[in-house]
Amino acid sequence: MTQRNWAGNVSYSSSRVAEPASVEDLTALVASEPRVRALGSRHCFNDIADTPGVHVSLARLRGEEPRLTAPGTLRTPAWLRYGDLVPVLREAGAALANLASLPHISVAGAVQTGTHGSGDRIGTLATQVSALELVTGTGEVLRLERGEPDFDGAVVGLGALGVLTHVELDVSPARDVAQHVYEGVRLDDVLADLAAVTGAGDSVSMFTHWQDPAVVSQVWVKSGGDVDDAAIRHAGGRPADGPRHPIAGIDPTPCTPQLGAPGPWYDRLPHFRLEFTPSVGEELQSEYLVDRGDAVDAIRAVQDLAPRIAPLLFVCEIRTMASDGLWLSPAQGRDTVGLHFTWRPDESAVRQLLPEIERALPASARPHWGKVFTLPGHDVAARYPRWADFVDLRRRLDPERRFANAYLERLGL
Repeated sequence: MTQRNWAGNVSYSSSRVAEPASVEDLTALVASEPRVRALGSRHCFNDIADTPGVHVSLARLRGEEPRLTAPGTLRTPAWLRYGDLVPVLREAGAALANLASLPHISVAGAVQTGTHGSGDRIGTLATQVSALELVTGTGEVLRLERGEPDFDGAVVGLGALGVLTHVELDVSPARDVAQHVYEGVRLDDVLADLAAVTGAGDSVSMFTHWQDPAVVSQVWVKSGGDVDDAAIRHAGGRPADGPRHPIAGIDPTPCTPQLGAPGPWYDRLPHFRLEFTPSVGEELQSEYLVDRGDAVDAIRAVQDLAPRIAPLLFVCEIRTMASDGLWLSPAQGRDTVGLHFTWRPDESAVRQLLPEIERALPASARPHWGKVFTLPGHDVAARYPRWADFVDLRRRLDPERRFANAYLERLGL
């Protein structure tokens, strides 16, 4: 049977899919195979997870369920989806600091690719990791904890260092969050005071279809406290009169509750509910993450390309995240703004357009590791100050290059 990713644009080339029943079986498999890659929820839109060798799925791995091991710490099998953690956290009265747009993605895949939610003061999902365990290319089960020398290099590891089996996540007391949606916001007014808009709540997302380059179609504000929407209203924003989907014309039923009604954190921080198929399914995604200081220039650059972008686009989302120290995190070393593109499923046309976008963006733009981009590998590597340290770490943990694949080779790995 042909193995495909979630979007259907990547067909995997592995010889087979192995499903070890224990960590011991996994270590034996890794030690015996020349090429191995782990499969998660298959939500990446490029070949980062592909391999000419054996794919490993941990779905049948026996082991403990997610559990709180200490105040403020949740230990979980890394292959579970974020939505699968909710029952345990709900029962314990605990919460995560943030979630991505989708609760359908695996913890391992999200942290290894630097996936994020939104929030001026909130880091990427990888910053929630306080410890991790992985099976390295030498067959060793390695545990790394926050503060240890190699930890910051291993969390966002691109699957190049080993198979992630367990992680420990920071948790905090559960909280209610309300979600507000505003429409008709003038882009010029947003860019005149971007910080006031992105700081309106705990998590802010701006959506545009670039069909009218002067307007931000929707602004979603998620907050556990008061919302300061003065800048949004000053920019022409008005509260939506009913539930909205980020993509025009799509039924909003799969979206999490809006209209300012407070509810559990897990039912507001994602854009989509776990029980529904998210977004439109047949789509492509790209994202470029720029230094916060370059955000206005980056948005203007995309605005200038609106006539080229709009015909291929479902929606563009603009989000923020706080700086961190993880070597290959998109927010490493700087507060960051992400420009995310959900494309119509025309990969040839999208790939023809992406180099034009990449040339127009500021030099601080880092492509999302799990999405479609065309920036050459040496250019990507040059945008990460700790790249050489990661290369050395990879050499130590996978000396035989068992986890190598075409994606890593394009990056010079």
